[in-house]
Amino acid sequence: MKTFETKIDQYAELVIKIGINIQQGQTLVISASIAAADFVRRVCRHAYLNGAHYVYIKWIDEELARIEFEYMTEQGLAYTPDWLVKGYEEMASSGAAFLYIISPHLQNMEGIDPVKVEKAEYASALAFRSFTEKLIKMQVSWTVIVYPTEQWAASIFPDLEPKNALEELWEKFFEILRLNEESPLQAWEKHVETLNKRATLLNEKHFRYLHFISEDTNLKIELPQNHRWVNGLETNDKGSSFICNMPTEEIYTTPLKKGVNGIVKNTKPLVYEGQIIDQFTLTFKDGEIIDFFAEKGMDAFQSILQKDEGARYIGEVALVPHDSAIFASNLLFYHNLFDENASSHLAIGQAYTSGLKEDGANLENINNSMIHIDFMIGSQNLQVNGIREDGTAEEILVNGEWVIK
Repeated sequence: MKTFETKIDQYAELVIKIGINIQQGQTLVISASIAAADFVRRVCRHAYLNGAHYVYIKWIDEELARIEFEYMTEQGLAYTPDWLVKGYEEMASSGAAFLYIISPHLQNMEGIDPVKVEKAEYASALAFRSFTEKLIKMQVSWTVIVYPTEQWAASIFPDLEPKNALEELWEKFFEILRLNEESPLQAWEKHVETLNKRATLLNEKHFRYLHFISEDTNLKIELPQNHRWVNGLETNDKGSSFICNMPTEEIYTTPLKKGVNGIVKNTKPLVYEGQIIDQFTLTFKDGEIIDFFAEKGMDAFQSILQKDEGARYIGEVALVPHDSAIFASNLLFYHNLFDENASSHLAIGQAYTSGLKEDGANLENINNSMIHIDFMIGSQNLQVNGIREDGTAEEILVNGEWVIK
């Protein structure tokens, strides 16, 4: 039986070899919480062992971030040094890989004016727009992972003592990330192969529309003629593969900006800037959200829609059947990286060009925004039908399960 330390080390190895897939002589840029310092050291070790030239670490201190929001001026919060932005753009242009290690601190911004947070986030997104586009277009390798904390564990297991809650979260974490397997690397290679087969199958079907149906949802989504289904395994401009999110259970594509019509209701809470938005219904017409209601977090959702013009349209549609360890855990993780991989979902905001074939991209027909926010719509009652140009239909998901062959 593997020890906790062995699994942690295998996690670091997995991130470097399968997630980032570090290349010989490549620079690795890590953004990580100070809470994950020991794990970051392990990641660095495996990066150098596998050929990294240099590892740069940008540390994040969540408690310091709160102090900044409490005492800094709005001008200070909106300030991003030019040298910092240029540094990231130069590293991306030179082929660096980017690893984001998130340690959720859900209540850290409680009591902070959400308008102040929103302005700071917007200013940062605007400053890094050019760099972010390189990520969205998959020009460089990047991976997002999570490192559990007591605070996050307490939100998931509120009835347990903090230490016990963290231990329980780690156990679920190891199972979801296939770290309990004898060879996590081989388990992930097999998993990616399964996702690839599903994406290939849908690409061969050439569906023009998707129809989502459940008790509270009746939504039809038109897909571009040059759309393609992909999974979390991407390829950068230099031909190196990488996985954007770990875990990943989805296959996704890019919808037409103005091709979404109907009503959809969320099935899991959306956590946005520390605020929980739940029991919300969105009405679409010609792609645009023309009406919405949320029983919880109405103001927070309103602020999302006001980000920019593209915040009222969707940029991604993803299918996740209910055969994943995340769904089987029957847990709400209060973090999109995990919750979105338990459920089919849509994303408000920026579209991924990776969901389009390279020939004739027609980028003017897909959404453009500075945000990309996933929200979950999958359930055990969800049915998804694929509809071809001639009107013939085929079931893809029935009762949340993958049925198409």
